[in-house]
Amino acid sequence: MAGAPLQDQVAVVAGATRGAGRGIARALGEAGATVYCTGRSVRGNPSPYRRPETIEETAELVATLGGRAIPVRVDHGNEAEVETLFGRIDREQGRVDILVNCVAGEDPTFKWTEKFLDTDVEGSIALLRQTFFTHLITAKHAAPRMIARRQGLIVEVTDRDGFGYGRMGFNHDLVKTTVMRFGHVMAEELRPHGVTAISVMPGFLRSEAMLDHFGVTEANWRDAAAKDKYFLGSETPLYLGRALAALAADPKKQRWSGEAMRSGELAKIYDVRDYDGRQPDIVEYFSKHLPTDFFGEGELERSVAWHQRVVERVRAWLPRAV
Repeated sequence: MAGAPLQDQVAVVAGATRGAGRGIARALGEAGATVYCTGRSVRGNPSPYRRPETIEETAELVATLGGRAIPVRVDHGNEAEVETLFGRIDREQGRVDILVNCVAGEDPTFKWTEKFLDTDVEGSIALLRQTFFTHLITAKHAAPRMIARRQGLIVEVTDRDGFGYGRMGFNHDLVKTTVMRFGHVMAEELRPHGVTAISVMPGFLRSEAMLDHFGVTEANWRDAAAKDKYFLGSETPLYLGRALAALAADPKKQRWSGEAMRSGELAKIYDVRDYDGRQPDIVEYFSKHLPTDFFGEGELERSVAWHQRVVERVRAWLPRAV
């Protein structure tokens, strides 16, 4: 792909089988990168999600956009399999430029919306193994390869861009904020080595599972507004992918290292559009359409006050650190 902004770069999208991971793999391939599409679902052997999508199918979709993709079955919770993956990439490519950690845990067996006091502890531990330790294992093997070349980008895909109350239950809040924090911690430790780390939150994502949930397709997705009016502010996984591809191609991307950003926010920075020309931003959409009593009494004020206290503590501490 002559002239493509990510030409000659090598990307790993962990969790590329469906949803955000598939959209990101497609966009990175569209931008010229060689993309290793990893996950557990292959033809004839699906993951416990029991969904029909496979990493081979994702690789074929990358090819339709003119990109090059290599599907590799990997259980990212198994460190030996992750080590084997990166050993193969070393042999075949000799470099890793981009890692996108998109392994999720929206498995039907996990109880996402339970309150803290009702949570099954073993279930929460299993959820963290699937949704966080997979990210830790994969980044641990990618980062040294990037450090050796003093360049690279690690992206943590999550569902939070702040530490306010998550509203979707204890497990969801725990997992998503942990992944977000992981991106920030990596950024601090990897910055001296020229490696950028960031966490990114997609908007209301029109994933395959979400389209199925509403009984619509991408062709008639607006019909889902009859069930949920906020779906009109949704975006495709490709939109998130294009925003990340633009970030990866930015020679000054390290200025964003450690940030927790939204797909819509990045899209505006890099003037990225969804396939239909739209530029959705779920936070802006919600700010215009959420009812005034959406937040619980005092909830929004507590969140704002919490962040203000953090800023005040940092300001008080900073003079002593320099």
